[in-house]
Amino acid sequence: MTEADRSAIILELAAQLRAHGSWAGETHVQKAAYVMQELLGVPSEFRFVLYKHGPFSFELRDFLNRMETWGYIRFEEQPYPYGPKIIEGDLPAMLRSESDAPKLYGKGIEFVARQLGMCNVSELERISTALFIERDSSVSAEERAERLNTLKPHVSLKEASRAFERLEEIRRAATDGGFSLAGRGLGMGSAN
Repeated sequence: MTEADRSAIILELAAQLRAHGSWAGETHVQKAAYVMQELLGVPSEFRFVLYKHGPFSFELRDFLNRMETWGYIRFEEQPYPYGPKIIEGDLPAMLRSESDAPKLYGKGIEFVARQLGMCNVSELERISTALFIERDSSVSAEERAERLNTLKPHVSLKEASRAFERLEEIRRAATDGGFSLAGRGLGMGSAN
């Protein structure tokens, strides 16, 4: 995937998150990109690790900074305690003319934004961490909520269980929406 394609996907993700109630800060973009990539198979190709507040990609953070340098996005400061939100820069039209990625993966991007756009940071952390744990085949279904609670002690067992329930709701909605189960998660199926 080219840098233009990756940039176009992230630009569209931020726009769709805003359209679905998010202020599209880096945390929302990070968590939504993780779910989009790992659950729907949108090939943004960022490596994620489990970090302070769930899955996090240092590559994506660096890439966002490069996107700002290229003029594709801007970081707009928000009142304390919030970090900046991601908005379009001066050159998004040029980027859109260089990449078909938003057309190819648009339904998946919009689906993730619709599912996660209204989530607060705590919900995003729980849902994305639940997916991270679920992808570890060494953790049985019965142990998942306990593992989330162990990794994130501030997340109660009840909240951890609810995160896995919410993840299953998202998975069902994806399947009902025409995305098919495949490979590393849900494939893009016929919904695109």
